[in-house]
Amino acid sequence: MRIGKRRFQIFIRVIDLKVTIQDIADALGVSRNTVSKAINNSEGLADATRERILQKAVEMGYKQFSYVNALTGIVRPAAEAAQEPRGHAGEIALFTTILLNYSHFASPMQDRFQSEVAQLGYTVNLHRVTEENLREGSLPWTFDAQRVRAIVCFELFDWDYCEMLCGLGLPILFVDGPVKAWGRSLPADQLYMDNMTEIAALTQELLRRGKTRMGFLGDYLHCQSFFERYIAFRVNMLTAGLPVEERFVIPYRQPAELHQALSELEELPEVFLCANDFVAIDAIQSLRHLGKQVPRDILLCGFDDSPESRLIDPPLTTVHIHTQIMAFTAVQLLMSRMEEPSLDYRVVHTQTDLIYRSSTGDTEPKGGIQ
Repeated sequence: MRIGKRRFQIFIRVIDLKVTIQDIADALGVSRNTVSKAINNSEGLADATRERILQKAVEMGYKQFSYVNALTGIVRPAAEAAQEPRGHAGEIALFTTILLNYSHFASPMQDRFQSEVAQLGYTVNLHRVTEENLREGSLPWTFDAQRVRAIVCFELFDWDYCEMLCGLGLPILFVDGPVKAWGRSLPADQLYMDNMTEIAALTQELLRRGKTRMGFLGDYLHCQSFFERYIAFRVNMLTAGLPVEERFVIPYRQPAELHQALSELEELPEVFLCANDFVAIDAIQSLRHLGKQVPRDILLCGFDDSPESRLIDPPLTTVHIHTQIMAFTAVQLLMSRMEEPSLDYRVVHTQTDLIYRSSTGDTEPKGGIQ
């Protein structure tokens, strides 16, 4: 990647600052917890407060924000930057197969991504990929390749369709993507949350508590992230010298299939690790219909830290995704690809945090983000 000498020096200077959350809190006169909530996209903050904190984090060069800062030169507050005229740099197309609601981790990430690239002069347009598009290998009718500079894909897991997009000759970034279980990887940059570290940490903790019979719920071939979470579960069971009972692995697609599979089990495992929070919520509801309670009869863990994970009874132990960090990383990956198309393809995983709640028998929430 060709970063000019001046920009490279900015990058080194920013990294050397080693800015902490406490530094940002002191600069703004707010608490450390408030800064942590803003950076980790937790609930309970006004939008204006969150924006002010994130802009200060960018300015001061906090962690992953610093590389975007160095690459783009964004060091001004958002309100000031918004007032400056800038030319139209072109369209970035967002492709998705679903309409993202706020419960989906990609929704707040998409909002931050759009805000950041707008400061660079790009417009962001959403293009829905329909079932017909997938079958025919056709592009959405709203898409005009002549005005598009790059593509970002959310919730797009059809391998053939993704390969077709890679052949368009445009910079492309996949946020999650189709399963790579058969030894193939897309010729494109790919961005994921860390799907394995916190699953490994939870598995080790449950083993320490004496829980040795565990299962996995969810279609692990649905997407690469689900597959990585499943692999983390199996690898840690193998490392501990424990068998995985295949009857406790239920790769269902519809809630009715899960309910049928659970009702046919003569006994339950001690723990179900779930592909995401909504799989865990399906399991809680199905188990209730079968007269079983969480965590009395079985422990459950989800993934994503969706708003629903805090509202369900019992609240879910889950893994928090840092959507703001993912958004800044997406900007860095896409802008550097547009600047230097010949770069080797990058596969990036961003940090996640395990949060213990009542569904694993933890009476007080604890973990990196609460």
